Amino acid sequence: MAAFSAWFWNERFWLPHNVTWADLADPAPGVEYPKAGHLLTALPLALGIFAVRILFERFIASACARSLHIQPGAGRRAQPNAVLEKVFISITKNPDSRHLDGLSKQLDWEVRKVQRWFRHRRNQDKPSTHTKFCESMWRFTFYLGIFTYGVQFLWQTPWMWDTRHCWYGYPYQVMTRGLYVYYVTELAFYWSLMFSQFRDIKRKDFLIMFVHHLATVGLISFSYVNNMARVGSLVLFVHDTSDFLLEAAKLANYAKSQRLCDFLFILFGVVFFITRLVIYPYWVLNSTMFESWTIVGPFPSWWLFNFLLLVLQVLHIFWSYLIARIAIKAMLRGKTHLKTLEFVLKIENPLYDSGSSYLPQINFL
Repeated sequence: MAAFSAWFWNERFWLPHNVTWADLADPAPGVEYPKAGHLLTALPLALGIFAVRILFERFIASACARSLHIQPGAGRRAQPNAVLEKVFISITKNPDSRHLDGLSKQLDWEVRKVQRWFRHRRNQDKPSTHTKFCESMWRFTFYLGIFTYGVQFLWQTPWMWDTRHCWYGYPYQVMTRGLYVYYVTELAFYWSLMFSQFRDIKRKDFLIMFVHHLATVGLISFSYVNNMARVGSLVLFVHDTSDFLLEAAKLANYAKSQRLCDFLFILFGVVFFITRLVIYPYWVLNSTMFESWTIVGPFPSWWLFNFLLLVLQVLHIFWSYLIARIAIKAMLRGKTHLKTLEFVLKIENPLYDSGSSYLPQINFL
C-alpha cells in the first residue's frame, strides 16, 4: 500500500518542477493550500443534499406539480400474469411475432391482447410525468442556486476578469473559503447523484450513468488536488450557465406550456452555443494551454488536464451539432422535442439525467 501511495502521489506527475508536497504542507499562518483530505467533507455534504432532495421533491416539487394539474397517477397497469411476467423479465420486453404467436396459443389470448399487455407492462416501468417534473424541479433549483453562487463568488475574483491570475504564483495559491465552498458543493452534488441512482427508477443506462458520476467526481478531485481550482471554477461556471435553462424548458414541457417551452429551449440553445463554442475555447482553453505555458510551464498533470479539456471541447462541438439539428426540426414541425433533447444532452452534468442515453456522459469539472 505504501508503494502504491508513493507511486500515485508522485510529485513529478502532480506538481511543477522543483515543487514538492512538503513545500505545500506547512503554509504561513492563516494560509491554506488544497489537500486531498479536504475533499472528504463532500461525503457527508452529499448525504445532506440527498436528504434535502427527497424532502424537496416530496413536499415542494410535488405540490407545485399538483398545482399545475400534474397528478402522481401511475397510469394503466398490466393485469397480473405469471407467464407473461416471466417472459418480460427473463426473455424480452418487446416480443417479436414468433413469441407473440406462441404466447397467444399458450394463454388462449388474441395476439393484440398480448401486445397490449406488454405495452402496458413497459409503461409501468417508465417514470410518470409527475416524477419527472419533481426531478427536473430539483435539478433546476440546484443548478440555478449554484449558478447564482458562482456569479456572486467569481465576480469578486481577479481571475474572472484576467485569467492569467489562474497561474500567477501557481501552485502556491491560497484556497479561499468561497472557492472551497463552490468546489466542494459541486463535488457533493455529483456524489449525491451516485447515491440517488439506487433510489431512482432503474434505467437502461444505469451503469453508464454510474461510471459518469464516478469519472466526474474523480476529475473534480483531480483539479482540486493539484490546485488548478481557479481555472476549474471557470469551467464549472461555464457549464452551469445553461443547465438550469434546460431544466426550466423541461418543466414547461411537463406543464404543457408549449410556447414557454419553445422560448426556453431557444434561449438554452443560444446560451449553450455561446458558452461552449465561444467562451470556453477563447476564455478557458486559451488560459490553460497558452497562458499557463508562459507563466508556469508544462508538467505531466498539466498535459493530462489539457487533454481532458480538449476532449470536452470536441464533445461540445458534437453536442452543438445535435442541438442545432433538433432546433431545425423543431422549427419545421413547430414543436420542441424535449425527449430527443434529453437523449442528446444526458452527457452534460447530469447535468442531464432525466432519461435514457447511449452516449457517453462526461463532465470534466
